[in-house]
Amino acid sequence: MIAAHHVGKSFNGVRVLDDVSLTLRKGEVVAVIGPSGSGKSTFLRCLIHLETIDEGSIDIEGEPLAEAVTGGASRYPRDAEVRRICRKMGMVFQSFNLFPHKTVLENIIEAPITVKGVSRDQAIAKAESLLQKVGLLNKRDNYPTRLSGGQKQRVAIARALAMEPDIMLFDEPTSALDPELTGEVLRTMKQLADERMTMLVVTHEMGFAREAADRVVFMDQGRIVEEAPSAAFFQSPKHERARAFLGQML
Repeated sequence: MIAAHHVGKSFNGVRVLDDVSLTLRKGEVVAVIGPSGSGKSTFLRCLIHLETIDEGSIDIEGEPLAEAVTGGASRYPRDAEVRRICRKMGMVFQSFNLFPHKTVLENIIEAPITVKGVSRDQAIAKAESLLQKVGLLNKRDNYPTRLSGGQKQRVAIARALAMEPDIMLFDEPTSALDPELTGEVLRTMKQLADERMTMLVVTHEMGFAREAADRVVFMDQGRIVEEAPSAAFFQSPKHERARAFLGQML
């Protein structure tokens, strides 16, 4: 579903991604963990073209989003093609990014109507089904200011799912939440994992990574330092940096 090879990225001469390669298979849940500043979120943003890469290649479901070019920056297709490929993915951010002037329902139906050309009636039916799924149908006519942080994030998940993506990307979706609100978001994500939604999750929630992820990727200083099945990683991480990180987190 995703194949990234030898991805490199710098900001103002600072190397933030250094030769990163990762694959994600259909129905797989991969957790990306590591200390702050290790490049996790930047990598996710590169996958969905919120940032461009300097070197390497990215394929989404077998289609090139970025192609490696010898001796030069990675090459992207034309903008319309990039947008089409990126619509295969949905992304949930740390900070919800809901439209404050639109109701919960309006937030969810906006993109299907304007981007995909879905009829309003179809979009509403789909939105209500997704709100039922995340336990928020009774909030359909509320504005985001009337929601808790956990409720906002579940609406953000429903909004991403409304575009019917094949792949879901999560960028530390619980980091902005109080601890008591984290559980409701993680339960929604675990439900998606149980339904075999293909998911790449940047997270500091070790419990989620241990229980819901098929595989764990540990990043440090812009590189993938260790990659292993979830159970094996948490039982006996091989790299000393990963062991030190887990020692602090668990």
